Amino acid sequence: ICTLDAENARTRAKQADEALAKGEDWGALHGVPVTIKDIFETAGLRTTAGYIPLRDYIPKQDATVVAKLRAAGAIILGKTNAAELAADYQSINSLFPPVNNPWNLAYTPGGSSGGSAAAIAAGLSPLDLGNDFGGSVRQPAHFCGVYGLKSTDRRISTAGMIPEVPGMPLCVRQMMTVGCFARSLEDIRLCFSLIAGADVRRPDVPPVPLDTPSGKALSDLKIAWIDEWSEIPVAADIRTAMQKTAQTLANAGAKVERWLPQGFDTSKMLNLYMRVAAYNNTYAQPRDRYNIRRSLGLIARTATQGDKKLRQLGDFSRFLPELLNPSLKGYFETLTERDRFIAQLDTALESWDVWLVPVAATAAFTHRPPWSAVEVDGRAYPYGVANGAYTMPFNLSGHPVIVIPIGQTQDGLPIGIQIVGKRWREMELIAIAQQLDQVIGTFQHPPRY
Repeated sequence: ICTLDAENARTRAKQADEALAKGEDWGALHGVPVTIKDIFETAGLRTTAGYIPLRDYIPKQDATVVAKLRAAGAIILGKTNAAELAADYQSINSLFPPVNNPWNLAYTPGGSSGGSAAAIAAGLSPLDLGNDFGGSVRQPAHFCGVYGLKSTDRRISTAGMIPEVPGMPLCVRQMMTVGCFARSLEDIRLCFSLIAGADVRRPDVPPVPLDTPSGKALSDLKIAWIDEWSEIPVAADIRTAMQKTAQTLANAGAKVERWLPQGFDTSKMLNLYMRVAAYNNTYAQPRDRYNIRRSLGLIARTATQGDKKLRQLGDFSRFLPELLNPSLKGYFETLTERDRFIAQLDTALESWDVWLVPVAATAAFTHRPPWSAVEVDGRAYPYGVANGAYTMPFNLSGHPVIVIPIGQTQDGLPIGIQIVGKRWREMELIAIAQQLDQVIGTFQHPPRY
């Protein structure tokens, strides 16, 4: 927790008790203490995004999702630390110490929402908000053994959320989603139901009502699963956990089948994702000397470290032309290609209730310089490939995803699984995830917490 609002939290908690004594009800979260990732603006409370120019930034208005939690009666304890401008798979920035994983302090909790996931796992907070542009909710949930939701693209308003630095135009208009962390799926469902929906501050968020779960029994569910993309093998512990999960569900009566959509080309998908990301981020941040030097250094590191064959999948340097000299025509061509991919995956998923997919190629890894290679069973993986190759496709497609814990590695680190659902069907997805969670296992506290 990088900014603790202890005095105001205690004052508000006292007011909540007094209100209850009078028979007043503030809402579904009356008096519940929550934390907020330090990229969501909080009125009167410092919001830095781990970015030096924002070290003293105190917003005058809440982000929409923060306002909705306050309106439901929540009390904000403070802000959770994150990657600088929400742009790393570790939670490292220039303002605060790096976040540690409560399962093993020598390991990262992931990123960019590492502070959120660590706080939930360690019991510092029961609920936290995060964002997800390439796995920033799902990878930390997997690394810390908690539940995390990435919503459908445009389901939840991003108003008042950085990485657009205050005063910059709204540029990240695709693939950026809001999600939440908790220690139970019941809390995920409650939080989502409170923060989803249209927002006058973001007219591109459609007024789609919450869906009604079908109520299917586990025995009636058709579940697809895959334990790895063939081009990007996962660690043996993760592959084993995925296979065990599929077998456990089949033994419980579900219809489970190993499946990959026809023509599912990982290299092509990652290429398209990075092109969309490049166009979205070109104008989202100031082009100051510090930012340019940092970005070029990270691109050089991920382009030169790790297995050469795998580097070809995640080499961001290929997209410098889009970053340095973007064209409107190129942007529209990229969005058209994305639309085509969304339609293809929508069609493919029609035959299934959910699709089970690994979260990352590895479980949590030890702290290291940003965008340095990650070891997976003795093979050096480029940083972006190890952490994002299994999450980025669902930012590209916009489908909602829930991560639930399914086991641990031989070293005692958590393993999570992605449960991919149909777009705009989060309540159905959560209901199915609850059924799977009852069979697979539940949240476990880290040792000593």
